[in-house]
Amino acid sequence: MSQRAVAPAAPVAINARAAVRGQVGGVERLAREMALRLPALRPDRYQVIAPPPGLAHRAGHAWEQTVLPLWARRCALLYSPANLAPVAWRRNVVVIHDVAALRHPDAYSRPYVAYQRRQLPLLARRARRVITVSEFSRAELIEALGVAPERVTVIPEGVDERFSPHADPAPAARYGLARSYVLVVGTASRRKNLSVLERAARTLAEREIDLVLAGADRSYLRDAAVPLRRLGYVAEDDLPGLYAGARALAMPSRYEGFGLPCLEAMASGIPVVAARSGALPETCAGAALLVDSDDPDQFAEALLMVVRDAGVRERLIDAGRRRAASFSWSRTAALTDGLIGELLAES
Repeated sequence: MSQRAVAPAAPVAINARAAVRGQVGGVERLAREMALRLPALRPDRYQVIAPPPGLAHRAGHAWEQTVLPLWARRCALLYSPANLAPVAWRRNVVVIHDVAALRHPDAYSRPYVAYQRRQLPLLARRARRVITVSEFSRAELIEALGVAPERVTVIPEGVDERFSPHADPAPAARYGLARSYVLVVGTASRRKNLSVLERAARTLAEREIDLVLAGADRSYLRDAAVPLRRLGYVAEDDLPGLYAGARALAMPSRYEGFGLPCLEAMASGIPVVAARSGALPETCAGAALLVDSDDPDQFAEALLMVVRDAGVRERLIDAGRRRAASFSWSRTAALTDGLIGELLAES
């Protein structure tokens, strides 16, 4: 994915800044999937525009606001799948996953929060259409950003086919996981609420089960110390095997716009214990054990239940597989393409 020597002639440009980032989270996963699937779906409609890899992160803000509009100037629409887009550009279709930085500013750096507070409302109100990933996030965007309800469309994320109960379990051994483990997937941020798992970690350890965190551990975002194994960032190819080898997934986050790890775990055939907060109840839809995000005892009891009670475990695994099966990246791409087609017809 790279920008061409001439301005793209396709009707729709895809902003692939997030798609070329080295570390992949939910936002980057959507960006990569759409940068691959939309042009494959309609080669004559889409053109991918990506910066040099060195401009994928913070240094890329200037590229996104100044260079990208020049490359996309001949396009009818610019599709940006990762929260931000050129604010001065009036033909944006932008995916805003949530307003986490506005709701939980303590979980982010001050410059990032200031940038989001300044840019997101302008971007949302000026865009041709805003896409978000859940009904929860749609309500958040309408309230926090002042965007008109009729201009916000929900298109959920998908689940990669690699997440399966039959995924190669070898990654667990490579990361030194000799004992049974419960997995936590996500950045070690205060918003992820890892501190509520302290009691659960000790309870599980008494039964020789480790609590394992797979995700980047940035010092300025780090939550309170919790006795868990920190693997750091886990490569994409290793993640399916880590899910499949786990006894369960713990998702204690206080705020999620979607909660993709829950569906990845369900597709991998493991039970999910998640916080009753944000979009998690919507995403899990009865296929997870939901508990109070601020109750350490509930999390400890629920995790112990899903690893020990065969009846509860099998019920959640079965419900989870059926829930995850209704989400796919091909469906996300088809719904996105359908919406973009409608907007092109209006132009």
